[in-house]
Amino acid sequence: MPFLLAVLLVAFAALSRFIPHPANFTPIAAMALFGGVYFGKRYAFVIPLAAMLVSDYFLGFHNVLPYVYGSFILIGLIGIWLKGHKSLGWIVGASLTSSILFFIITNFGVWMTGGYPQNLAGLVECYIVAIPFFRNTLLGDLLYVGVLFGLYETALHFLRLKEPKQA
Repeated sequence: MPFLLAVLLVAFAALSRFIPHPANFTPIAAMALFGGVYFGKRYAFVIPLAAMLVSDYFLGFHNVLPYVYGSFILIGLIGIWLKGHKSLGWIVGASLTSSILFFIITNFGVWMTGGYPQNLAGLVECYIVAIPFFRNTLLGDLLYVGVLFGLYETALHFLRLKEPKQA
C-alpha cells in the first residue's frame, strides 16, 4: 500500500503540471526528491522520470530538456541521501538546494542552447533575466515538497494506526 500511495502522489504531481500555474511553479524538484526518499533504489528514478516523460510528451519537448532531466537526476540523488537524514530541517534544506541546482543547471542549458550570446556577458545576462522566475521555483518546490512529503507521511501514520497490534 505505501508503494502504491507513493506512485499515486507522483502521478498527481505530474498531472498538476497541466493545471495553469505561474512560470516555474512546478512539482519537478519535489517529484525527484520524493522519489529518492520513498522509492527503493530500483524505482527512485524510474517512476518520477516516467511521470516526467509522460507529462512532457503532452506538454511538448524542447532543447533545454536534457538539462532539466540532468538536474532532475541530481535532485533524485539528493533525495536518496535525504532518505537517511529525514527531518523537517533537512527536507527544507534539500528543497532549497534543489531549487538552486535546478536554476543553475537549466539556465546554463538555456545559454548553451543559444538563448543568449555564447560569451560571459551572455551567460551573466541569462542568469540575471532568470532571477524573477527563481522566486516561483523556490515557492513551487517548497509547496510541492510539503504536499508530497506531508500527505505521504500523514497517510502512513494513519495506516500504521489501523494495523493490528502485535502481541
